[in-house]
Amino acid sequence: MSVYIGRAWSMLRFYKDAAYAGVSYLVNSKGHKSMPSLSHVEPIEQLSAAVTRVIGHNPGPFTLQGTNTYLLGTGEKKILIDTGEPNIPEYISALKSQLQNSKLECIVITHWHGDHVGGIDNIISEILENQKIPIYKMKRDGDQGIERFQYIDDGFSVGVEGATLKFIHTPGHTADHFALWLEEEKSLFSGDCILGEGTTVFEDLHDYMKSLNLIKSLKPSRIYPGHGPVIEKVDEKVDEYIEHRMKREREILEVLKKNEEISSMDITNQVYASSPWAVRLAALNNVKLVLKKLQKDGIVENPAFEMFKYIGNTEESNL
Repeated sequence: MSVYIGRAWSMLRFYKDAAYAGVSYLVNSKGHKSMPSLSHVEPIEQLSAAVTRVIGHNPGPFTLQGTNTYLLGTGEKKILIDTGEPNIPEYISALKSQLQNSKLECIVITHWHGDHVGGIDNIISEILENQKIPIYKMKRDGDQGIERFQYIDDGFSVGVEGATLKFIHTPGHTADHFALWLEEEKSLFSGDCILGEGTTVFEDLHDYMKSLNLIKSLKPSRIYPGHGPVIEKVDEKVDEYIEHRMKREREILEVLKKNEEISSMDITNQVYASSPWAVRLAALNNVKLVLKKLQKDGIVENPAFEMFKYIGNTEESNL
């Protein structure tokens, strides 16, 4: 009888957690995030001999000062990294002003999010005047071979005078996320894997942590992020990102160790005990992503419904 009672209780917890998760999704997806105090970033700025940043004129809680798009090259031909959001005439005008004596050789997309791919149609019609140029991107589930993209893999490279880019697959923020290595400077365009200020969101924490450690191992001279100012203190920033995620992981593990089995919502309530209800709901998705990583690491198992159990593993020695 106790087995059936336990299963019934697990089901009740599951549906309770599902309801909380639904609200959590709405809290996150509707942008309920306060606008942080941000550094000033010039709308257009030449950052090096080969790199000019053009802000996407789309500031917000998740885009910060706006999406950073970059023009690369020291000669007439340029590479454009990312395209901002759709239908923002201020951005198209700013980009056009930087191409008066130049032409786009190709466009490179770091990942599928709308604030990075959204401006493609406007650029094609208003700047390229419908001329076709390569638009490089990694394929993701759901792309279904969209004709406009030339799908490429890890290690692909493209170049113009003064700028040779190598594509480095850095999944985690999204499955199709690329960072871009600028050979001439030994610098890195990090997309949304690392931001100039604040922290980023991710789809898969296990992959994301691997990508952070990969970037750390590359030892770039500087990082040009997808949002926010240029990162000059690279080691400090990458270590900050890694420690931020590991700290939360340690807190979740401590809760798991104190309980035989526990739901993701109950873990959230304990880890974020001092936070308001709305913050806990917003945090639930991140807790679930940490639990997913811990399952991949072999530290935690999911025996029934939304219940989680600590089982321990040598991977934990890295925390």
